[in-house]
Amino acid sequence: MDYATDSEIAAAAPAVQALRGAMQQVLFGKEELIDLTICGLLARGHILLEGLPGLGKTELVKGLAKALQLETKRIQFTPDLLPGDITGNPVLQETPQGRAFVFQPGPVFANLVLADEINRASPKTQSALLEAMQERRVTVLGQTHVLPDPFFVLATQNPIELEGTYPLPEAQVDRFLFKLEVRRNDAATLEQIVKDRELGVEPVVHAVMTRETLAQLHALVRRVFLPDVVANYIARIVDATHPGQSAAAQPVKFGASPRAALSLASAVKARALMQGRCHASFEDTQALAQAVLGHRLVLDYSARIEGKTTRDIVAAILEEVPVTAGAVPRPLQRVAVG
Repeated sequence: MDYATDSEIAAAAPAVQALRGAMQQVLFGKEELIDLTICGLLARGHILLEGLPGLGKTELVKGLAKALQLETKRIQFTPDLLPGDITGNPVLQETPQGRAFVFQPGPVFANLVLADEINRASPKTQSALLEAMQERRVTVLGQTHVLPDPFFVLATQNPIELEGTYPLPEAQVDRFLFKLEVRRNDAATLEQIVKDRELGVEPVVHAVMTRETLAQLHALVRRVFLPDVVANYIARIVDATHPGQSAAAQPVKFGASPRAALSLASAVKARALMQGRCHASFEDTQALAQAVLGHRLVLDYSARIEGKTTRDIVAAILEEVPVTAGAVPRPLQRVAVG
């Protein structure tokens, strides 16, 4: 394979930095969240944003769409939304051959789909995105329709404890590359928001990247070198999420899938590019393991009773699994993202 070079990575830095700067004008004090969102985008993955209402989840996605100049559609998920409202439906129309059903594409036919409050729709409606997110196509009445390229789903959801929400099925959660928690702002950031924002007025976001530039970055990420030792580290971490494979995974009912390993491998290559390196590293893996694996683990009943979270389990796995196979586990150095 023709791997990326240092000069190619360096040439890509201005585009990544411009996108980062544009997004920092949308959300104040959320540098780590912005970097993870950009990382997921470069890895060609879908992203699930979770947080209380009003924290800027939707504004982040809308700002990203403006900065990237991609065709964007927004789907407001509600309990009465139907699968056809997302994928589209055949409509009886007059054609040169007579009356026939003609497929009318739904809002999922866009480069960037904002699935707003995705967990407010019924499970049947949520499942309409399963094929689209995995295979980037939809099938309606036996006919398959290919989605535009690139295709991203950026979904927002409220914490599941809030009234009127439905938990996402595990099969759909597994299709999200990252699940990112959007936390509340501190007092200093709130002061900046109060001074620089007005209620009901969206921030101005200028286009900083073309579709062609984004495609070039995607191709460059695929060419970032993934050393065998890093691939082995990823495999051992994902394997350790399964019951019986590590002490940390004892409270886990179901561990991460092979898709999780592929997702983590893609994400670490994207982070390496953002860090200005032509090769992925152990630090990339440690920095992104929480965002990739946390939402893919299903804990047993006893773990929930004890108040353990998947975040706790992933952190314990990173502590337990040594960087080098066969080595004695050592304390993990915390690595900041970006």
